[in-house]
Amino acid sequence: MKKAIILGITGQDGSYLAELLLGKNYQVIGMVSPKNDIGQTNIEHIKHKLILESGDLLDIDSLKSIIVRYKPEEIYNLAGITFIPTSWKLPALTYDVNAMGVLRILQIIRDNSPYSRYFQASSAKMYGSAENECIDESESFKPEDPYAISKVAAHESVRLFRQHFGVFGSCGILFNHESPRRGEDFVTKKITAAAVKIKLGLQKKLALGNLDSQQDWGWAPDYVKGMWLMLQQEKSDDYILATGILHSVKEICQIAFGKLGLDYQEYIIRDEQFWRPIKGKQYFGNPKKAESILGWKREVEFEKMIGLMVDYDLKNISNTK
Repeated sequence: MKKAIILGITGQDGSYLAELLLGKNYQVIGMVSPKNDIGQTNIEHIKHKLILESGDLLDIDSLKSIIVRYKPEEIYNLAGITFIPTSWKLPALTYDVNAMGVLRILQIIRDNSPYSRYFQASSAKMYGSAENECIDESESFKPEDPYAISKVAAHESVRLFRQHFGVFGSCGILFNHESPRRGEDFVTKKITAAAVKIKLGLQKKLALGNLDSQQDWGWAPDYVKGMWLMLQQEKSDDYILATGILHSVKEICQIAFGKLGLDYQEYIIRDEQFWRPIKGKQYFGNPKKAESILGWKREVEFEKMIGLMVDYDLKNISNTK
């Protein structure tokens, strides 16, 4: 039986990855940080099948203890500070967690667990204001916030350890990916949850910024399949996981409110605190490398994804009400 460690197992991606690996008969060990515990709601239904260990990306001894004890064939790092506004408030902590945390893991693998294959969750935010609309793996990084800078540092550290020390380390450059388990700090979940609350009479209006803002949004369970596929290859490498299609915030509103029989225009108000000007091109990812080499396929398209999120929120919020 293969063993895999998932750092950040209680998050959206970590919980879906845990389900995937359990379905492939892995022993799954999840690291949960006592300092930054977001709760275990996402893994409650599979918790009895998991081994959960206390650890933190800031604590090299806790990381080493878990990795050396379990000797995993695979390590997936999905932990870290992911919310950009938080990175502006706490830039030093963001760098220590997201960048130095990865260096700690890589050093432990190099010195104590060279047989372990490592996956790093990199971010499309590393590209900043990219020159090209269609982004592939050759695009230069232009980070524009502390979060993106920390992710570039982590990404380059994996590349360095791969080339210089022979560590099997692959990075998935992940464009936005959503699901019912997405936190309400993110705009997709903010919209679907608000639409449901308005439908149920629990909320009257939803304040948003620029509805014309566009992103490349995909389905999170599809993306964790790509993560697993990267660690099944003969050689480690970096791959973009994306849909290659842009959608606007307005489209999310239209689908979410429309599914509930509502006209979003009657409920959305513009709030300056959420307004973000559109700078330059709005870019999307090119997933051709992942599709051709990994055999990666996406199964859930944008409209269905938003619909599934609305269905989940309707059931969950109705039960809470």
